[in-house]
Amino acid sequence: MAAKKVLLLCGDYMEDYEVMVPFQALQAYGVSVAAVCPGKKAGDVCRTAVHQGIGHQTYSETRGHNFALNASFDEITANGYDGLVIPGGRAPEYLAMDEKVLDLVRKFSDAKKPIASVCHGQLILAAAGVVQNRTCTAYPAVKPVLVAAGAKWDEPDTMAKCTVDGNLITAATYDSHPEFISLFVKALGGSVAGSDKKILFLCGDYMEDYEVMVPFQSLQALGCHVNAVCPDKGAGEKCPTALHDFEGDQTYSEKPGHDFTLTASFESVDASSYDALVIPGGRAPEYLALNDKVISLVKDFSDKGKPIATICHGQQILSAAGVLKGKKCTAYPAVKLNVVLGGGTWLEPDPIHRCFTDGNLVTGAAWPGHPEFVSQLMALLGIKVSF
Repeated sequence: MAAKKVLLLCGDYMEDYEVMVPFQALQAYGVSVAAVCPGKKAGDVCRTAVHQGIGHQTYSETRGHNFALNASFDEITANGYDGLVIPGGRAPEYLAMDEKVLDLVRKFSDAKKPIASVCHGQLILAAAGVVQNRTCTAYPAVKPVLVAAGAKWDEPDTMAKCTVDGNLITAATYDSHPEFISLFVKALGGSVAGSDKKILFLCGDYMEDYEVMVPFQSLQALGCHVNAVCPDKGAGEKCPTALHDFEGDQTYSEKPGHDFTLTASFESVDASSYDALVIPGGRAPEYLALNDKVISLVKDFSDKGKPIATICHGQQILSAAGVLKGKKCTAYPAVKLNVVLGGGTWLEPDPIHRCFTDGNLVTGAAWPGHPEFVSQLMALLGIKVSF
């Protein structure tokens, strides 16, 4: 059967997580995803926004990653795709005024193809006139527009709320992603096998934003039980993240990312309770590699032969733990020194999204490699998505 093809409708200042998590998760599951924006072509960039609640009366906004489009809006047609995904953020405000966008959405709706829209994305659905008598949820501030457009409003009791009405999947915020993506995969005719796995994420302050959230929610969407821990922090506490991007300088830039909420206590973690370990990159690994309890935990996973997946600077921890000896692996290029001194055989990440598996070890160089990174971890765990 031909691979499923999905269209991702982008715009400047769409929410950072709400575009990248579905984009990379779906690719990891074997779905082809075309990301387009009106007035832009393949290779152009959309700026994104980091939105989160930090105690004020509405969400805050800071600059997100730059998102690279991989298709041209003027060259796509609705009949070339099996489904449509619409991220939220501020982009939908202006996309909802574009007649070409609205016509595209109507064509997906008329063909009864799955449409998955999150947060403020539902502004576009309302403008396209496809929510009449349809039950929808959204970010609460979108309620008046949806009601005026004839939708049946489904109040989000939590920001992880999802609602399904026929071919329409709507969600409140990026907290909804695990269910949102799972429902969309199901609507595309997908089924998941082998996902009854427990996976541990080793987190720290200023880990890279995408490198924790994309694999975390991608694995949750498959049905895995995923826990995130950080030394000296408990369940419900937060880790600030760093947003690393490539913007023409000699090294990556850094901006503040989302705050990431931990789900378990580090002190109570036992490797024997989990099937795999994931270590995000960013700046956290350089100090986590100094923590004896972290090193002991990593060695325990390695000694038991359990899958370990690390990306970017995460391999600094593997090197410090002495588990790279005799292993072939990659990492962010600046971490080559750690890999070689740790006894590993260096594999050049060319291109930067290249990932490698050697035995129980999956390594990647940077967040553009997430589709391969998650897919290779799925293969080690025996998780399959079929359409």
